[in-house]
Amino acid sequence: MQAKIEQVIKTVLESETISEESKPLILEKLHEWKEEKDALAEVSVRFETWWMEMEPIFAELGWI
Repeated sequence: MQAKIEQVIKTVLESETISEESKPLILEKLHEWKEEKDALAEVSVRFETWWMEMEPIFAELGWI
């Protein structure tokens, strides 16, 4: 699990699509999750919630 989070951290740091303002916030949360046992479940739930909010917007734009 920690190795996967390390990979995500590396990807966030190298990403050109994530704003510089957002990176520190994302990295802070990733470092917190790295220390938690149930981190994967929390990440999954957060992404699912995000997708449920964003899917109608993406559909309206014709992206999905």
